[in-house]
Amino acid sequence: MKLSARNQLKGRIISIEEGAVNGIVRIELDCGQIITSSISMGSIKELGLEEGKEAYAVIKASSVMIGIDE
Repeated sequence: MKLSARNQLKGRIISIEEGAVNGIVRIELDCGQIITSSISMGSIKELGLEEGKEAYAVIKASSVMIGIDE
């Protein structure tokens, strides 16, 4: 797999919450951080995503917002 996105984070799927249209997939990275993504149930099935399987969180954004506590 080759992608233009530079932020490709490899981890292991720790949970999938199935919904009617979308599902919530959680991937734990080697450092212990957890990435959460909402994707279509069709994509979950097409990719064969399952708990315990390795996967990549690919992050591509045209802007990054920064905030502070007041």
